[in-house]
Amino acid sequence: MTFEPVRDVFDAGGRGLQHHGLRRANERAVLTVIAFNAGVSNAEIARLTGLAPQTVSAILTDLEQAGLTSRGDVLRGRRGQPATPIFLRADGAYALGVEIGWRHVEAVLVDLHGQVLARQHRDHAFPDASRLATDIASMINTIGVDLPDPQRERLRDLGVAMPTNIAGNLHLVDAPQAQRMLWDKLEIADELGRRTGLAVTTVNDGNAACWAELIASPRPRPADFIYFLISRYIAAGIVGQGTLWEGPSGNSANLGSMLVSDDGGRLQAAHFVASLTALEQRLAEAGFAVDSTRIDEWDWAGFGGVLDQWIADSARALARVAFNTTTVIESGLVVVDGIMPASITARLVTQLKAELQRLPVAAFVPPQVLPGHLGALAPAMGAAQLTLYRRYFSRTLADLTG
Repeated sequence: MTFEPVRDVFDAGGRGLQHHGLRRANERAVLTVIAFNAGVSNAEIARLTGLAPQTVSAILTDLEQAGLTSRGDVLRGRRGQPATPIFLRADGAYALGVEIGWRHVEAVLVDLHGQVLARQHRDHAFPDASRLATDIASMINTIGVDLPDPQRERLRDLGVAMPTNIAGNLHLVDAPQAQRMLWDKLEIADELGRRTGLAVTTVNDGNAACWAELIASPRPRPADFIYFLISRYIAAGIVGQGTLWEGPSGNSANLGSMLVSDDGGRLQAAHFVASLTALEQRLAEAGFAVDSTRIDEWDWAGFGGVLDQWIADSARALARVAFNTTTVIESGLVVVDGIMPASITARLVTQLKAELQRLPVAAFVPPQVLPGHLGALAPAMGAAQLTLYRRYFSRTLADLTG
């Protein structure tokens, strides 16, 4: 296990840049400090970013005029000069997030604080490329209709979270063969951009959910962790050294595709062991009739030994995936969330801890295992939050010039 200072991953740590022409990067550095340190003062911003106080003052004036920040009441009675707390305005910007899932579509509207203001949910038997864009545009219109005109002008981005290679995996949800051709032709970002007039970004569903979990985590937020969202299949993500590991194609943390072996030594992807699709198959074989599109209505308390065995097998598979991943990124934390009830997620977390302890590796110190904070909303929330982060906070070269 690695140990690091107790520091929030979003603390600037003196990363501000003074060079002429990099004002935009400095604005983002200041805005990041304000966003993750509510009520911070001008002097504290200068200390945390490494920027000169005069530079910070000029940037704060611009940010306030842009409607992104506000000033609180002057704090008196402290040592030194009275300080004015600076806050990020929740209504400074908005974004939409959409998750295209195997059995549903989820849409959310979030503010600059990352809080969900409205949501829409629709179930489907499979993601139908012939009507998906129309359905999403309708959902977006519904959740955005109550946004007043001044705020509507601050809605500029739509993030779309979806599984990797939907077109090549439609057989997993028994979609008609014709859907493959429709998905091969569908450019979902372009189509949604045309229908909504928003800047559309697509992101892997596991990466989006992982990012939402990072934002939802209490301070000090972890700079390294492995994330699993147990859904129809396994959505996963990795945060390493304070960065979301997306890779060149955006799908680098496809941990559910790691091979694990069953009791008979047969290899299969973890997706087909530790997912709700795998549980549904076991339930069907045991004679339980469940609605694939309505997990919230399942009789979880009545599944008995089938559920117990699924939790045990899932924990064993996830332990192997987690161990293999920790050998690459040296993470001391695993976060497990799911679209099932929180009580089931808690049982899986407990079992996973036990399975990690049982691994026959002498030098292995098991990572901490914690439940996630957001459940089924994580992918849609993360899709929206990532667009806001990249527009207003991130200072990577791609985001500065994109």
